[in-house]
Amino acid sequence: MELLAVISYPPIPIFEVGPLRLSLHGVFAGVGFMAGAYYGLKIFHARGFDATRFQSALTWALVGALLGARWLTLPAYWVENGFDLGEMINIGGNYSILGGFAGGIGLGVFRAYRLGLRIWPTLDVTAFGLAIGTIVGRIGDLAIVEHLGGPTDFFLGYGIRPGYDVAPQHNRLECTVAEVGEYCGIYHHAAFYDMLGAIVLFGVLYWLYHRSRLVLRYGQLFAVWVAWYGFQRLFIDFTRLALDVDGDRTLGALTWSQWSGLAAGIAGIAGLLWLGRRNRAVSPENDRLHGAVTTAPEPD
Repeated sequence: MELLAVISYPPIPIFEVGPLRLSLHGVFAGVGFMAGAYYGLKIFHARGFDATRFQSALTWALVGALLGARWLTLPAYWVENGFDLGEMINIGGNYSILGGFAGGIGLGVFRAYRLGLRIWPTLDVTAFGLAIGTIVGRIGDLAIVEHLGGPTDFFLGYGIRPGYDVAPQHNRLECTVAEVGEYCGIYHHAAFYDMLGAIVLFGVLYWLYHRSRLVLRYGQLFAVWVAWYGFQRLFIDFTRLALDVDGDRTLGALTWSQWSGLAAGIAGIAGLLWLGRRNRAVSPENDRLHGAVTTAPEPD
C-alpha cells in the first residue's frame, strides 16, 4: 500500500559533556512536572485550599517520582538478570513514566496526609497536572525519537531517514542507505500517540470540571485520569511488542508497562464507581467542609 504521509524530522541527539550525557528527554520531563504543578497549584488556590501545604506535597511528589520511575523497572530487570539490590541505587538504568506517576502520587499523598490536606480534593486537582506533565514530557521523547514501536504503514508512523541519529535504544534501526523508498524504515511513534492521548485526556478532564453538568464526586476526576491513562498505555504499548525493535521486557503476552496500565485501568474504573457511592458531590460548600476558605492564602 502506498503511503499517503509519514512523520519524519531530524532527531536532536543526546549531548555529551565530559562524563555527562544530556538529553531533552530529562529536560522536558522536568519542565512537564513544573508545568503540571503550576496548573494544579493555580486551581487548588482558586478553590480556597492551602496552596503552601500543597507546594510541600508537590516537592515530596517530585522525589517520589524520581524514585518510582527507576524502581518500577526493577522487577522486570530482576526477572531477566537475577536479583541485584545494587540496582536500586543505579541511576544509569531504565526509567518508567508509570513508575514516576506511582511514586510521585504515593509520596505526595503521604505528605499531604501528614500536612492535614484532604486527599480526594487534592488528587482531583493533581489529575490536571499529571495530564499536562505527560503532554510536555513527551516532547522530549519526540525530540530524541525514543519509544518507537514496530514497523507500520500508519500515516502517523515515524520515518527514519539515512543518517538520522535516533535514541540509543533504537540504534539498530538506523542506516546509511534507504530501504523503504527514502526511509530506513517506518515505525509506530508510540510516544507521539501517548502525547495525543494525553491531550485528549486533558480536554476531557477540563470539560468534566468546567463545562459538564455531570455531578462529580470527590476523587472521581482523579479516577478518570487513572482509568484513562492506564488503558491508554495498555493499548498503545501493543505497538511496542515487536522484539526486533527492542520492545519492552514482557511478562507473558504483555509488557510490564501493559500489566501496570491494565491494573491502573481496572482500579480507576472500580474507584470511579466506589467514589460515586461514597463521597460528597464537588461544590463550593463541600470544599469548605474539606478545609477551603473564602479568601485563599497566596502561595509563597
